[in-house]
Amino acid sequence: MFDPVRLLLLRELADRGTMTAVAAACGYTSSGVSQQLAVLEREAGVKLLERVGRRVRLTHEGWRLVAHARIVLGALETAERDLRAADTPRGPIDVACFSTFAAVHVVPALVAARERYPELGLSLHELEPPEALSALRARQCEVAVCYSYNLTPTPAPAPDELTLHPLAVEPVLLALPNDHACASAMDQSPVDLRRLTDVPWIVGSREDGSAALVRRACAVAGFSPRIRHAVDDYQLVLQMVAHGLGVALVPQLVTHTHAPSPDITLRPVANTDLTRAIYAMTHSSLGARPPVDAVLDLLRPRPACDDH
Repeated sequence: MFDPVRLLLLRELADRGTMTAVAAACGYTSSGVSQQLAVLEREAGVKLLERVGRRVRLTHEGWRLVAHARIVLGALETAERDLRAADTPRGPIDVACFSTFAAVHVVPALVAARERYPELGLSLHELEPPEALSALRARQCEVAVCYSYNLTPTPAPAPDELTLHPLAVEPVLLALPNDHACASAMDQSPVDLRRLTDVPWIVGSREDGSAALVRRACAVAGFSPRIRHAVDDYQLVLQMVAHGLGVALVPQLVTHTHAPSPDITLRPVANTDLTRAIYAMTHSSLGARPPVDAVLDLLRPRPACDDH
């Protein structure tokens, strides 16, 4: 019968990539990890690892055993939870989240957790979605809050690896300087992007973020945008729009974290429903863990009536 500790080390090697990273995460030396995996290889009777240069990688049989290890370790974690008095959420939970959602929803969750669950140690790490998912896969956090635009959806991870928990869907708005022809105070209707074929655009620096959204939305409208600036700080984006340096697409949540200048007009986009879905990701094996469930509940936005 395989030793669960050795299966854990094999799983960690699959997730972290190097013996050194596994050793640091699990409290072993690199040689200790190597020795334990050598024993596991003898127990399995097949070659699980192969050396490539100065590193090792999993063989086909190694990856097959990792798949079984995930199931076995998940079952053991479930059994431990069932036998533990865990009705009261407790223990450390690390949440990786991007700044706008963190400011509006995670900070209140931190305050509520401190009052409602005094044994729950909730910590925030500000990370953009790609880094948050990397941290989650490396088991550096238990919850990763991410987002995806409807016109540029992100592929869902394998359900046996990570579980997706929807949190909110918000509109994406067009930010215009007040002196632009489309920003008439008398006309509050959605703006047809075809009226913006000649204006400069401000997008984020990531090609898979707002830059991809702007390109896709403009392509749907029948033209290619003139992207002039790449800026990730939404406060700076709004400041640039206010000074007439370009137009931008901004999620509605941004207007809660950065008060728009009176020199800016925010309008929906005509003919295209632009939205941003916000969701939390957790390891599938932790999906029913009381502390994680408590954190997910705290992160879900409440209807306005809940505040009364």
